[in-house]
Amino acid sequence: MQEPRQILEKYWGHSSFRSLQEDIILKAANNEDVLALLPTGGGKSLCFQIPALLNPGICIVVSPLIALMEDQVNALKEKGIKALAITGGIPFSELDTLLDNCIYGNYKFLYLSPERLQQDIVQERIRQMNVNLIAIDEAHCISQWGHDFRPAYRNIMVLREIKPDVNVIALTASATKVVVKDIVEQLQLKNTAIIKKSFERKNIGYSVRVVEDKNYYLEKLITEHEEAVIIYVRTRKATVEISTYLEQKGHSAAAFNGGLSKKDKSVRLNQWLKGEKRIMVATSAFGMGIDKANVRTVVHMNLPESLESYFQEAGRAGRDEQPARAVILTNESDVPLLKNQFLSTLPDVAFVKLVYKKLISYFRIAFGEGEGSRHDFNFSHFCHTYDLNPLKAYNTLQLLDRASVLQLSEQFQKKTRIQFLISHHQLSYFLESHPHFEAVVKAILRTYGGVFENQVEINLQIICSKAGTIPSEATKILQHLHKEKIVDFEHEQHDASVTFLVPREDESTINPLAPYIKLQESTKKEKIAAVLEYVHNTQKCRSEQLLNYFGEKDTSPCGICSVCQATPEPLSREKIKKIYYAIVGLLEEKPYSSREIAEKLPFDEQHIVSVLQLLVEKDALATTPSNTYKLKHL
Repeated sequence: MQEPRQILEKYWGHSSFRSLQEDIILKAANNEDVLALLPTGGGKSLCFQIPALLNPGICIVVSPLIALMEDQVNALKEKGIKALAITGGIPFSELDTLLDNCIYGNYKFLYLSPERLQQDIVQERIRQMNVNLIAIDEAHCISQWGHDFRPAYRNIMVLREIKPDVNVIALTASATKVVVKDIVEQLQLKNTAIIKKSFERKNIGYSVRVVEDKNYYLEKLITEHEEAVIIYVRTRKATVEISTYLEQKGHSAAAFNGGLSKKDKSVRLNQWLKGEKRIMVATSAFGMGIDKANVRTVVHMNLPESLESYFQEAGRAGRDEQPARAVILTNESDVPLLKNQFLSTLPDVAFVKLVYKKLISYFRIAFGEGEGSRHDFNFSHFCHTYDLNPLKAYNTLQLLDRASVLQLSEQFQKKTRIQFLISHHQLSYFLESHPHFEAVVKAILRTYGGVFENQVEINLQIICSKAGTIPSEATKILQHLHKEKIVDFEHEQHDASVTFLVPREDESTINPLAPYIKLQESTKKEKIAAVLEYVHNTQKCRSEQLLNYFGEKDTSPCGICSVCQATPEPLSREKIKKIYYAIVGLLEEKPYSSREIAEKLPFDEQHIVSVLQLLVEKDALATTPSNTYKLKHL
């Protein structure tokens, strides 16, 4: 049998393991149950991939993240290792062949979602496989106390019934003591080796900055270092707005969100990985499974929804163990926004039933049918059609996704279809009298066959390139031709799709979820309370706060976070006098904002703000309508 280090060097090109990896690998390879808790960037995937390669047979990997499964499968294939992922939308005949490949085709890895495990055909074929290891990724999802509890994870242990002699390795990057205990119980781990690396990241300085003008402070932050940056925002719109703002300021930035096409995501990710774009402005899904070592700064422009998700996202900084920063920019308006987005828009049972009812009506799904069917749609149009609160409806779809009623996919798509309704001869006659339509029409005829017989899907961008025009103009031309009954033209825009995982059974589909829906509400309240406590606690080291939250007690101040470094020297009378005269001297020229004053004077910004407040209280300064300060006697 090969040694773990030989496998590591052969396929990954490394000669040594990271801390604790080898211990975990040896125990998993030795048929022991293992729970591995490694922080983001700790190399969790190697902990099950190498033991699986050490022993004959196939490793079954259960994960809730389709994109991550696909990324890992592609990475293994590039190394010449046979792996496949069975995700949603695969027809039965293809599923049958893929599962046969796992039995007879020398495959080393089969990635599955927990929902797939419930299918009889999948369970039956696993019985026939020579399974050498069961790996449960994102294991915190099995715990009702975890930040992303998924009821379907509770059914994973069908694998233990099918393969009782195969050991299990569970992996997570964030779990409290309660969640760890729950994972062990739910997965029925036996004589478990719980291997935990301290979540402490000594090279990351955690900061919370209370600022009014977030964009201004953001730009200050990103200009202090030249290496890679991730900026997390809440919405797709914000990714575009902030990346555009930064580009206009001369910074190299790109936007990344769930609405992009697969191709655009790939292009932007590669630009960032290669350093062609230094800054990635993204929604929270970005970064999972992405290994970029030199991220110096991670900025959250909004308060995170849980400390678990924040810790994972912040942990994408400084994987090279060089100094890095994780900064939350916040102000008074953020707390109501957080509560509004994650608490006031939490759906109750009645609202979940309503949205489910509207979905099946929207897609015209008959009772008892719909299982496995996929439907593209425009989310805004769906909400507008039924007068639904978009945030609440979105949270409902996410809940139904986690509860395995449906699979929600967010991806912007355009579908353009065309068919000519008149003969070729009639079309030639029409174009003679309408020459301004000719370029677009001829570009379609030269590019696509069968457009007189059938409705054909076309690529508008290619047509525009050949016709020398832009998509908006080509669309206007085709809409006009549609109106004139020259063509049948469909131009649809979708930003989401749902795949129904169970047949439509109305109330019977949702009623069993009632306890889960109520539990989600109480858990979410606890998570948000913990975030607010972290943000508002300016007395205790931020690193210690995070470590204590995850159950680590033997901690000490980090010395590099915003709390450890926050206390400037006390303001002495002499210091107040110096700052006072400097401010007065400056304001004798003209009014300035507090930011401009701080930029011009060589004093600590907090001290300057304190003296400004003192002068306003003493009636020596006044504020103008444009939020600048002026001397009262001027």
